[in-house]
Amino acid sequence: MKEKRSFSHLSLYEREQLFVYKQQGKCLREIGRLLDRDHSVISRELKRNSNPHEHMRGYIGTLAHQQAKDRKKNSGKRPRLKHADLQKYVQEKMKIGWTPEIIASQVSVVFQGFSISHEAIYQYVYAQWPEGIIYLPRSRKKRYAKRYSNRKNRAPIPNRTDIDLRPEKATNRKEVGHWESDTLESDRSRVVYNVIEERVSRLVKITRLENKKAASTKEAVIKRLASLPKKARKSITYDNGSENYYHQEINSVLKTKSYFCKPYHSWEKGAIENTNGLIRRFIPKKTDLANFSQEQLDQIEYLLNHRPGKCLGFKTPYQVFLKRTGAIPP
Repeated sequence: MKEKRSFSHLSLYEREQLFVYKQQGKCLREIGRLLDRDHSVISRELKRNSNPHEHMRGYIGTLAHQQAKDRKKNSGKRPRLKHADLQKYVQEKMKIGWTPEIIASQVSVVFQGFSISHEAIYQYVYAQWPEGIIYLPRSRKKRYAKRYSNRKNRAPIPNRTDIDLRPEKATNRKEVGHWESDTLESDRSRVVYNVIEERVSRLVKITRLENKKAASTKEAVIKRLASLPKKARKSITYDNGSENYYHQEINSVLKTKSYFCKPYHSWEKGAIENTNGLIRRFIPKKTDLANFSQEQLDQIEYLLNHRPGKCLGFKTPYQVFLKRTGAIPP
């Protein structure tokens, strides 16, 4: 017995024939046999594409076909996130800094057999969750040069090696174990955060410091990297802030090499500058950094290290670091 076609869309010819058969008073099952379609397909077609206007009420083949085409054309414009659990998942992940692209990459893992595009997530936010717009990736803003005080009185960093001399495999992210270091600070507090990030995996470490002194930075960097195997700590790139004065002592303990951005070119540490922007989602500018404990910073660190990245093939920094070094991040 020939199997009836159940799921493909009706053609214009089929819809015109359906109109004729309806006018002849044929029942749904008979029409289905004549069109080689299941009667449920005929029933659904009549419900979806009958003309709703009073003066033309009923099913007209050509109008039904155009109505079906218009519906298909506009289907992508309707919000697609109808599942309550999926909406909750999107909202929770956006609030901890995940982008629509990252979320879309993980939906098929969390919701088996289901996938969605990042564009659908943007549509959902704009149409159904406008309060979530603040969690969307930031638009690029004009960068202003950082203000530096007491430039003339600042002690030069001893034995400073320019970033141009950094190995190409470190610059091009071909080799794991090359880190960047930066200081996150606020005008409202003496407390600062030392932030270090591995360039290949984007693994990040955040340490609360009571001050910006070089001794505090030295202690923090050594403490966070000392437990790693040697292949996971080869070099550290700094800016020219006075807090990095003791870089040689760090090298002596960790057996690393140090490199420095050109003066006032902190953007040459692009990876960590971007990560600082992610941290600012949790700790906005003008916030008193003293209000956050190390335990709270550890929670932010955890979220960042378990956040899939597009540049990592939607793996997490934790996963990439573990695979490339064989070491469990401390």
